[in-house]
Amino acid sequence: MSSKSKVLSLYKTMLRESQKFSSYNYREYARRRIKDAFRDNKDLSDAQSIQNQLKYADENLQVIRRQALIGDLYKTDRLVIEK
Repeated sequence: MSSKSKVLSLYKTMLRESQKFSSYNYREYARRRIKDAFRDNKDLSDAQSIQNQLKYADENLQVIRRQALIGDLYKTDRLVIEK
């Protein structure tokens, strides 16, 4: 798989996983941070730095998955903006 397709796949997976947060504020924060981080690193051309950023993003994907799971254990009422 080329690095471009890996990056795109990771980006989509991170956005999809961030939608699993039960809290609206966490969902929107995660979505915004993911988009900003990928936008900031779109001009990387060095293979080593791309691999480092992919590893960092994969670690963050695991954090998102864990936090979404923990957030499901402690659900709160939905915000007015979500209704």
